[in-house]
Amino acid sequence: MNQASLVLILAFVLGALLPFAVRPLLHALNMVDIPNERSSHTIPTYRGMGLATASATCLSFAVATLMGWTVNLPISLTFLAGGGLALLLGWTEDVYGVSVAKRAGMQLVIGLGIALSLAIIQEASLLWVPVAGLFIAGYINVTNFMDGINGISGCHGLVAGLAYAYMGGVSSLPWMTIGGLAVAGAYTAFLPWNLRMGHNVFLGDAGSYFLGASLGTIAVGAFYAGIPFLASIAPLLVYLADSAMTLIRRMAAGEQWYKPHRTHVYQRLTDVGLGHISATIMVSSATAIVWAFVLFASDLFLTGAFFAGVGVLALAVAVIVLYLRLPELLDTRLQPAEQGHSNSKQNIADLNTETHPMSERKSEGSQE
Repeated sequence: MNQASLVLILAFVLGALLPFAVRPLLHALNMVDIPNERSSHTIPTYRGMGLATASATCLSFAVATLMGWTVNLPISLTFLAGGGLALLLGWTEDVYGVSVAKRAGMQLVIGLGIALSLAIIQEASLLWVPVAGLFIAGYINVTNFMDGINGISGCHGLVAGLAYAYMGGVSSLPWMTIGGLAVAGAYTAFLPWNLRMGHNVFLGDAGSYFLGASLGTIAVGAFYAGIPFLASIAPLLVYLADSAMTLIRRMAAGEQWYKPHRTHVYQRLTDVGLGHISATIMVSSATAIVWAFVLFASDLFLTGAFFAGVGVLALAVAVIVLYLRLPELLDTRLQPAEQGHSNSKQNIADLNTETHPMSERKSEGSQE
């Protein structure tokens, strides 16, 4: 069994077992999400299980680092430190609550710290640090915003983690491969805990902040290492598009963008009739397809096949646009079906009335 497989298995096993130790803590701290008008759940649910999932990721990555499998110790320490700080901030928010201003400030500090550390280690231009720092801080928020239905964050960790693991493998970046597999294994193990009907638990800010920080760190590290920009962020594009479009729509409507809401594309998918699992599959499928197209396009650009690359990149854009339009498209398809179903029921009722005239008399008699 190779090193990559061992890391994936270790992360999965830890991710499956650590929740047994963390759940009593959540109960003791009364960390329960009560449903409200913007919630996608209907019963009180424990939050904060991200402490277990993030710890599983860090522990498996730390073991690989100690074994020398990640090769680049400074980058590995940056990954662990940045993710650990994001976890700490998220856990503090879960337990005590943190004001919007303080939370945003801390996220920015974490993002800039990671970006600066990676730039120094990888000898990248320091001019990239402000942009990269804002990107990491922003993606911490994106994964938090997108963590609104069961299964979505676990599947995002799985898909994006495996995507980065593959890219690290073909680019000879062991730290990237190990980091991606650690995230994928731990967040996959969270899925059974998150999807158990009536007994599920939530990642909370601890898990979503860590997911955003770890994937953002890998993306920036990949870009600094020479992987093309679009390929570096390809596994994150659908999440970014959903969040950006939602933000633009809300600001254009004069809404307070930082206030809680449920108008993301994935949330609107559940509003038009899709279940949590179906909506999650839509998001994850779009993420995987867009990543594959962008990666292929990047390879074409590198080989000089410019127009072919543009064509493939256009397919990726088309998938993103289709995803963003899905709620409207599905709503349009469902409304005629629901209307037809309603008309059919009315026709049956009319037929019954004509066939059984006594039913009309009984109805009239009851109204009297």
